[in-house]
Amino acid sequence: MVELVFEGRQTPPNWAVQQRELIAEMARAAIPFVFHSTQPDGSLRWRSRWTSMDGTDNAYEAFLSFSMFSLLGGGNEILRVAQKEYDAITRQFEGYGTVEREFVTGFDWFHHSESYTYIYYLAMADPTHQVNRKRAQDYAAMYIGEDPLAPNWDSERRMLRSPLNGSKGSRFQTYELDWNYHRPILSDYLAPYEDLPGADSSDPLFKVDWTDDTVFERILDQINERMLSGDVPLNLSATSLVTHAYIHTGEEKYREWVLGYLQAWIDRRDANGGIVPDNVGPTGRIGELIDGKWWGGYYGWRWPHGARNIVEPSLVAGSCAVLMTGDFSWLDLCRSQMDRLWELRREDDGVMKVPARHGDQGWFDFRPPDPYLYIHLWYLSQNGEDRERLDERFPNRSGFKELPQDWGASKAGICRPTPWLMFVDGEHPAYPEQVIDSTRGCMVQALDRLDRDETDPETRECYHFQNLNPVVPEALVQMTMGTPSAIYNGGLLQSHVRFFDPLRRRAGLPEHVAALVEGVSADRVNLALVNTDLLEERAVILQAGSFAEHAFTEVQQVGEDDTQQMTTNGKHLKVRLTPGAHASLRIGIRRFTNQPTYAFPSFT
Repeated sequence: MVELVFEGRQTPPNWAVQQRELIAEMARAAIPFVFHSTQPDGSLRWRSRWTSMDGTDNAYEAFLSFSMFSLLGGGNEILRVAQKEYDAITRQFEGYGTVEREFVTGFDWFHHSESYTYIYYLAMADPTHQVNRKRAQDYAAMYIGEDPLAPNWDSERRMLRSPLNGSKGSRFQTYELDWNYHRPILSDYLAPYEDLPGADSSDPLFKVDWTDDTVFERILDQINERMLSGDVPLNLSATSLVTHAYIHTGEEKYREWVLGYLQAWIDRRDANGGIVPDNVGPTGRIGELIDGKWWGGYYGWRWPHGARNIVEPSLVAGSCAVLMTGDFSWLDLCRSQMDRLWELRREDDGVMKVPARHGDQGWFDFRPPDPYLYIHLWYLSQNGEDRERLDERFPNRSGFKELPQDWGASKAGICRPTPWLMFVDGEHPAYPEQVIDSTRGCMVQALDRLDRDETDPETRECYHFQNLNPVVPEALVQMTMGTPSAIYNGGLLQSHVRFFDPLRRRAGLPEHVAALVEGVSADRVNLALVNTDLLEERAVILQAGSFAEHAFTEVQQVGEDDTQQMTTNGKHLKVRLTPGAHASLRIGIRRFTNQPTYAFPSFT
């Protein structure tokens, strides 16, 4: 392993001091949240009974940020709590009956994907955990056709047999108990079908009252009849679970399944005139249960979220395929749907909008495009055409530098990637301080909610603990790893660089070391490292990629007076920083050249 040494005590820059203070504050803030929210055995202080399909994911989401924080340098105690809570929540929901054999019994991949990013981060933080490694293989077996107790996969038709799937196999029918908890919430969504008996569907965005028993009975009948047998694009998010097993083991069968399943959806798109159909019936025919319509499926083009649930899983699957092969053409499924929606754009009052949904009346619900997935697509590919897509859709970047006041509430903290993009483009120098201040503001509000919480555990909502969690590390991911973070619904955390502590032999930045990725490209990452300790030397190991899938090619040490260059060809670099030393590095990188692995570098 190449080792670089940087000397010379300097005053640490403000961003570096603030970053280290934020890491320390976040680790401390975790303590009252854990004490308030959990029993001594780790189970949530929550209801004694739970019957809904939904909600299990929210329990995992309440603590998945701990596993993310631990791989950044949150410390061994954070990792211990993250592991304890994953195990405890699994046991708790086994008691409720929604988890069996340590996996959700039967639900959709919009929610599975929110639950199981937790274990991807745990693997990055500790790949030697044998129980988690076995879980990875057991979970994958449920989807690739190896687990007879979970018949989810139809190998002949290359399809998952239902949108609702899990440890008990495919689920083809739901019942009142499955939906009761969310019936009031679903009343605020548009109706799942436009031909509901007795409903006025002249406006495709019409809603119906799910709390009305007669209406609900009709909805349930139609969902069971039309939506629950066959495949949907949302299931593409299962590719990350199988890829997770591949990163652990390197076994070819996982790679073959991911590529084969993604190819099946590419073939369905091609058979449907370039549009990904949102429903494939039990015999593999598009629109088989919906009168031949390619729209109207579960989490499809119409209900409940529209295009997002077509494009996002396509990008998740494509990113898994790229990680395994280095072939960026696997992103074309996602690109094709983005481009099709853009072709359908229209201008309203000077604002360009694209359709978010398709129903019996055609394309509708036109909105400004969301930069979120465009940024993720460009970051992954570092492709000029993907950058042109981003720039064409968002020519003036109005509002890109803004951050909401409380992005940390719910969903484990989804920090907008637009300010980060402006920073790595060299157009937002205030970003480091801004995103740290914003993160601290999120923590303040979460802690205030925590202090005020006097709710009865028996009446707490399923998302209750997410709103109280002050551990919101996504901004640290952006700053230190040089990535917009992971796609929340199922994405693996892919980056140009990550860090390890050689002294404590753990994942993440060592104490007193601050990192800031200042620029990224297809073959380079610009990185600033600072030892904020003015009295002691610190060392840090850099890895090329989240999973050592990249290789470093050269290192340029940029100084005030000159630039020194060193050639290298490995997955890792070691940097020693004497007391108060700074390093400004331009690191050459060859992306997706190694088989991905969770294994740590050698610390000897």
